[in-house]
Amino acid sequence: MTSDPFFHPVSGFDLPRYAGVPTFMRLPHVNFDHPRLKDVQIGFIGSPWDSGTTNRPGPRHGPRQLRDMSTMIRAQNGATGVRPFEMANCADMGDVAPNPADLHDSMTRITTFFEQVRANGIRPLTAGGDHLNSLPILRALGKPDPLGMIHFDSHTDLFYSYFGGTMYTHGTPFRRAVEEGLLDPKRVVQIGIRGTTYDSEDRDFADSVGIRVIPIEEFHARGPEDVMAEAKEIVGKAPTYVSYDIDFVDPAFAPGTGTPEVGGPNSYQALQVARLLDGVNIAGADLVEVSPPFDASGGTAYLGASVMFEILCHMAGLASE
Repeated sequence: MTSDPFFHPVSGFDLPRYAGVPTFMRLPHVNFDHPRLKDVQIGFIGSPWDSGTTNRPGPRHGPRQLRDMSTMIRAQNGATGVRPFEMANCADMGDVAPNPADLHDSMTRITTFFEQVRANGIRPLTAGGDHLNSLPILRALGKPDPLGMIHFDSHTDLFYSYFGGTMYTHGTPFRRAVEEGLLDPKRVVQIGIRGTTYDSEDRDFADSVGIRVIPIEEFHARGPEDVMAEAKEIVGKAPTYVSYDIDFVDPAFAPGTGTPEVGGPNSYQALQVARLLDGVNIAGADLVEVSPPFDASGGTAYLGASVMFEILCHMAGLASE
């Protein structure tokens, strides 16, 4: 399938990359009122909200910097030869409008937005925002049938609560998603987990429900290819969500994040694991926790945008089938 030229990105041969209005990968902006909405197959969405942050704030500014840095993305994957914009109609669908003063209202707004995305048959590729954004997205995508998940992170985000009973932070979204029946825990794999810990409560929960946790030591010992082969076996062919926290990557390569953990993958491995998602039935994906105040140069955001492009290459293949 060759997609509609309307949905092709603006080429750097036609307009310099520093010029024009920045959209994700220089794609057209198509909102819910746009006459071409029905033709969109993959929607890039910004979710500029970080009210679940418990350490260094700033991911609310992530989508804007990711958009800006994504103007460097070109039409063809240099490693695989895939040309995703010719395989699927892709568009920037703009941002969810959060309420920074009300956590629960923001989550309702995010879920409502993504319910509209799903109702229009669009696969979402989202830029956060902190990792709590994943929960309201899953509330829209994980019903009536729970999803599998491949989760790249240095943290499990499976804690029960924070601060004596706060149930909704960027450290709890996947505990809530399992409790709410949005994720099938036996089809969930978490890759790259590391760092000092408060206790083992999150890992104990993972063990109790059947979530596969692959710590960074195992990742480095086995290598990305072997780890991703197992991950794909776990999720199988059923619909699966991909959630990629930029702090999966070592802070030497991605310093712009709120809760960095040393000892992680390098930038090549960060792309490699996304490139190895071939065959996964990706119902939606997100890239979260890019925090521009901690990397004003934009290098972290450019890595994040590059990871999103790798994920897009797989999603475009699914849309063209």
